[in-house]
Amino acid sequence: MRMFEDMTQARPFIKWVGGKTQLLDEVRKSLPRDFAMNQHITYVEPFVGGGAVMFWILQAYSNIERAVINDINPELICTYRIIKENVEGLITELSRIQDEYIPKDAEDRKVYFLNKRALFNTKQTTPVETAALFIFLNRTCFNGLYRVNSKGEFNVPHGKYANPRICDSYNLRACSKVLQRVEILCGDFAETGCYAGPNTLFYFDPPYKPITETSSFTSYSKEGFDDKEQLRLRDFCDHISKKKALFVASNSDPKDVNPKENFFDNIYKDFVIKRVSAARMINSDASGRGAISELMISNVVNA
Repeated sequence: MRMFEDMTQARPFIKWVGGKTQLLDEVRKSLPRDFAMNQHITYVEPFVGGGAVMFWILQAYSNIERAVINDINPELICTYRIIKENVEGLITELSRIQDEYIPKDAEDRKVYFLNKRALFNTKQTTPVETAALFIFLNRTCFNGLYRVNSKGEFNVPHGKYANPRICDSYNLRACSKVLQRVEILCGDFAETGCYAGPNTLFYFDPPYKPITETSSFTSYSKEGFDDKEQLRLRDFCDHISKKKALFVASNSDPKDVNPKENFFDNIYKDFVIKRVSAARMINSDASGRGAISELMISNVVNA
């Protein structure tokens, strides 16, 4: 295994609220101590999101022979597939958008953004256009949020960035190289259960359980992810554990707000639960930002 500090080549191509870049070392610590020595490993990430853990782990551990990523968001998965299969076409389209957007003044940028957002929401664009619009909107919207309404329409407002990097061709090509090793799925997380087995590692980064009324800032899909879904994920962890698969999962820590809140402590009582520190910047109120506790849950007992 390469040293943790030396593995950063391909990195997430989008900003993603709740992304795990800052917690990669905690994920590493949650793996079995002999993980790098095990052979023929399959890595599965059912909620890939921005892919910080996936890009890191596939570059850090050469013993991972197969990788599977999944997400319920079809536009996100379209973007992953285009980066894998047609990165040069994507770079051409993003370069064009960047050249059109950057020279504009603030008001014209906003109009351009809103027009591109409306085009994206028609869901009638080609796969390359969809991927380019997905990255453009992510790079220029408010706080890099991804939020949709009940109709599945992206509705985050325009951000105010002086010089957003819309087309990072070097990183997109590096991501494409990593993704050649990856099977890309789009659907419910439970559909990845067929990959569970003794040589499989799952990493779960589901939509977090809101710990305050104001922290429920977004829905990544029109279906949402409530407590019933959190329980269904727990049941899925039970299922894959019985098949001898390893898993590591991240989630919010309700005890940050209410020390008596034991939702995750109760439902994952049969697994290992660690609390780790993470900085989060998604609160619109600056006083609500800063270091908070998050949960790392796993069935790894010798980490």
